[in-house]
Formats: sequence, C-alpha cells, structure tokens
Amino acid sequence: MTVLIHLLFVLAFTVSDTLSAAYGDTWEGVQDPEYGNVFMQAMASNNLIFVVLGVSLIIWFVLVAYLIRLEKKLERLEEKQSRQNS
Repeated sequence: MTVLIHLLFVLAFTVSDTLSAAYGDTWEGVQDPEYGNVFMQAMASNNLIFVVLGVSLIIWFVLVAYLIRLEKKLERLEEKQSRQNS
C-alpha cells in the first residue's frame, strides 16, 4: 500500500508544470486570422486574457443575477407561508 502511495506521490510531482509554461498572445487555432470569421479575428487581434476575463465576468454576473432572483422568490414564498400559518 505504501509503495502505491509513494508511486502516486512521485507521479504527481514529476508531471510537467502547465501553469508556469509560457503561452502566446494569439489564438493558435487559426493559421491565418484574416480569413477567419469575426470571432476568430477578435481573438487573434486582442490579448487572450481580456477574452478570458470577459467570459468569466459574464458567468459571475449571470450567477449573481440568478441568486438575487432566487432570493426574491424565496422571500415571496416565505411571506405566503407565514400568511397561511397566521
């Protein structure tokens, strides 16, 4: 059992580090971005970090809006239930 744990430990730390690797500033999915669609041109012309930031902000705003909506619905249900119990 300890051999298996030791082997897993060694494998976990010998895998190449992908977080510190250098990444390019352009989208490499398109060989020639001038001939791609608008989305591909935007991805190739701008820094990719801004695209990632934009997508993550959209996800956070949608999540916050959903939670606010859910909270309002729960308040209405609690009020309705308290009126029925009174």
